[in-house]
Amino acid sequence: MSKINALCVYCGSSPGTDAAFVAAAQSFGRILAENDVRLIYGGGSIGLMGALAQAVLKHGGQATGVIPEFLMRRERPQHDRAEQVVVPDMHARKRTMFERADGFVALPGGLGTLEEVVEQLTWAQLGRHKKPILIANINGYWDPLLALIEHMRAVKFVPSAFDVEFLVATRVEDILPKLRTAARQIAEPDKTMAVPAERL
Repeated sequence: MSKINALCVYCGSSPGTDAAFVAAAQSFGRILAENDVRLIYGGGSIGLMGALAQAVLKHGGQATGVIPEFLMRRERPQHDRAEQVVVPDMHARKRTMFERADGFVALPGGLGTLEEVVEQLTWAQLGRHKKPILIANINGYWDPLLALIEHMRAVKFVPSAFDVEFLVATRVEDILPKLRTAARQIAEPDKTMAVPAERL
């Protein structure tokens, strides 16, 4: 049985146009802090990333930001009591975030967020790990992605033999309970990447 002690959250370095996105990030940050779950995130201090990390720290939680050197100026690392891990490139960032987390959440975000969560889905599909993955579909933001995945299944580009399980929550309050329920079904060794040095 596995527990959720640290959670990797993918989200935008912009706030988006819907105030519900920032509110969701702030609310989820508070929930993580109150439940003593460490945040693993992209390290920025702006957009949803910044709102999320600041909420965690404001409520007494712990956060680890993982940021590549070349993004230091653009995403402005969070320095207020958050642990900072500076890595050489995006591969190292994603690998470090994977290794430090017990599960993954995708809040609203852009292409980087999409790429990161889809990579975790792909790794899971290929049997590289069994850590739970949850798409936080705030105000229907991820509806197009969920529809696309269903379309891929329907036309057999995601055949049933290679389907991947993931969770969906529309309310921030449901995210952690769903992940904890899923984590209880996972043996601790299954959380480790099958081939430590690979880059998919």
